[in-house]
Amino acid sequence: MKVKIWQTAGRQLRLDEKTLVMAILNVTPDSFSGDGNFLSTDNALRQAEKFIKEEADILDIGGESTRPKSRRVSGEEETRRIVPVIEAIAKRFDIPISVDTSKAAVAERAIAAGAEIINDVSGLRFDENIAAVAAKENTGLILMHLRGEFETMHNQQPVENILREVAEGLRRSIETAENYRVRKENITLDVGIGFGKTFEQNLELIAKLNLLCEEFSGFPMLVGASRKSFIGKILDDAPTAERLPGSLASAAIAVWNGASVVRVHDVKATVETLKVVDKIKGEL
Repeated sequence: MKVKIWQTAGRQLRLDEKTLVMAILNVTPDSFSGDGNFLSTDNALRQAEKFIKEEADILDIGGESTRPKSRRVSGEEETRRIVPVIEAIAKRFDIPISVDTSKAAVAERAIAAGAEIINDVSGLRFDENIAAVAAKENTGLILMHLRGEFETMHNQQPVENILREVAEGLRRSIETAENYRVRKENITLDVGIGFGKTFEQNLELIAKLNLLCEEFSGFPMLVGASRKSFIGKILDDAPTAERLPGSLASAAIAVWNGASVVRVHDVKATVETLKVVDKIKGEL
């Protein structure tokens, strides 16, 4: 049975009525998709307003790029980038804000500024104190599967069985979160498309997502395949700006196979695509 509610610090998000679309709002100078042009608060506000008009359900704000060959930024720099943007958006709009960070101190500042969800690409591996922050503030917590450290996460030797590897990693992340008393209804899982997986393994994770959704049936599943490199490879090395058809296809298949949330760059097209997918799926 599909999980019906995802609890955040500010509200309960319904998951049984429609697929939730999480809009990516990068405030970094080096985003892999070339969309990190919102370092100024005014530009970020305009983009947030655009996403909201396009019916985004969540805004995911990040101040540290996780693209291949990216370098870590200090917690102070990450905070400087995101906090003014989160404060401005929270003051002007009533929409759940997620902070994309793997640093507990940054998460704490972001929540104080108005974020309701912590999106941790490391699944609590880089800084497990994120779980303590999430428990204390009753935030939503996204636990993504990732192998290696920040500098090596895109250069891992492939494992033989990716479904088993992801399942084991997610179980460890859930156990860590629960040890810090994060409540089950606050947790969403993310298989980590593009993070330490081969081209074929990314395809397999989306194609067989239903198996992971069944194994972790007590948790919503998020998929972030938007503009990822496996799509470019399929589409004759298409640059990131030309990967929309593949991104929409990936989102549609992920939702068909059980995803409750998708994290995307192209909100309007994704929302329209998933309205059709949700409607057809509702007839099963």
